[in-house]
Amino acid sequence: MQSIEEVLNQAKKRAVEKKLPYAGELTPQEAYILLQQDNAILVDVRTQAELDLVGRVPDATHIEWAFYPGMIANAEFGAQLQAKVAPNKTIIFMCRTGGRSHNAAVLAQQLGYSHAFNMAEGFEGEANAQKQRTLINGWKQANLPWNN
Repeated sequence: MQSIEEVLNQAKKRAVEKKLPYAGELTPQEAYILLQQDNAILVDVRTQAELDLVGRVPDATHIEWAFYPGMIANAEFGAQLQAKVAPNKTIIFMCRTGGRSHNAAVLAQQLGYSHAFNMAEGFEGEANAQKQRTLINGWKQANLPWNN
């Protein structure tokens, strides 16, 4: 298993390479290592419908980035984040595939969270040619803990 230092260095390297405005980008496996060893917090930004229909990560904090149906932006996201997570914590954002969580990490950085990370691939990962998810990559495909 990689050390916390190795995981953080790789995530920060990706941030530099991709010119990301937050601390770094993690794979699901790296996120899991941090969650196990570093007292990091996972913030799932998917909709309540996604959690109910697709599954969730145990002990994750849930703050919807947008609301279903219609994917209407959650105007209170920043305030809800600040109410639930201290700015000095290592925070990992997760969504379905990594897009909304990227946006959440950008906002968190702007709000003063200097240890904000995006989890690339998300919970379900990329879709294959048949538009099926969880078969190529993502949290579920990596067989990391989740439940319905």
